[in-house]
Amino acid sequence: MARWLVTGGCGFIGSNFILGLLLKRREDRVVNLDSLTYAGNPENLASIEKDPRYKFVHGDIRDTDTVARILGEGVDYVVNFAAESHVDRSILDSGPFIATNVQGVQVMLDAARKHGKLSKFVQVSTDEVYGSLGPEGRFTETSPLAPNSPYSASKAAADLLVRSYFKTFGLPAVVTRCSNNYGPYQFPEKLIPLFVTNAMQDLPLPLYGDGKNVRDWIHVSDHCSALMLAAEKGVPGEVYNIGGGNERTNIEITGMILRALRKPESLIKPVKDRPAHDRRYAIDDSKIRASLGMKPQVDFEQGISETVRWYAGNRKWWERVKTGEYREYYRKQYGSEPDRL
Repeated sequence: MARWLVTGGCGFIGSNFILGLLLKRREDRVVNLDSLTYAGNPENLASIEKDPRYKFVHGDIRDTDTVARILGEGVDYVVNFAAESHVDRSILDSGPFIATNVQGVQVMLDAARKHGKLSKFVQVSTDEVYGSLGPEGRFTETSPLAPNSPYSASKAAADLLVRSYFKTFGLPAVVTRCSNNYGPYQFPEKLIPLFVTNAMQDLPLPLYGDGKNVRDWIHVSDHCSALMLAAEKGVPGEVYNIGGGNERTNIEITGMILRALRKPESLIKPVKDRPAHDRRYAIDDSKIRASLGMKPQVDFEQGISETVRWYAGNRKWWERVKTGEYREYYRKQYGSEPDRL
């Protein structure tokens, strides 16, 4: 039996990770530390909230006492999802990104070093730390870090902190850098859930620039499986890229969504491109495939169709999410309310 500390476990990827972990590791226990900011939704984990293997702690990774207490109770694996993660929000205000993504990681690392007898500390990062690619090539684990947004800069800083704690203190830590995720429970500020839910309401789809920015996509369940491998089999001090091998332009993704919902292309509304919008990301994930045996299982076309069906079948979930603070952010970012764009 292993005991896991998952931070940010009420968010999109974190909640999917916890659900998958408890399904695959029947004897394991999970503590979920989450401060429940705007994208943290306990409803994502309603199906296991009474499971004796699961414990929720409402707290912040910057809270030294709380983090130290949890680790002092005995933890085998830490998987750190807790982060401010949306590029557009970081452009509006980078302060929360530095506070959580850098200072919070520093608190976690110090607590792990002092209080935890860990098998592994997994820092969940992003391919955005590498910056933007031209039309050819792929990012490898040795590609230079060249972040172009406050968000990606904060994640790069955290990655380097993790590396330093491995080198200086011998902390058994790994860093994972994943391409774009999609799937159930994703907060509707990201491209796929935003466009799916807007299209279902016959609202415009605010497509940045010419729509030809390229991303590699991976289903969240495949990402979570890779993270379990990194935790249980990863070599301390290593970085592992995680990709899906599904490069698509944003306009291609938009077309897939509209076809799945049988909606017209007239819903597409080009909007001014965001500052320093990276043109292309592409991941070389041969290292984790060869060394840890990671292999994505979800076919991309099928995964998109299933994701669209999930949002169609869980309308109450995203309608509750797309209220309040979300609407204020939407107004600042796109210049109007979601239903008036």
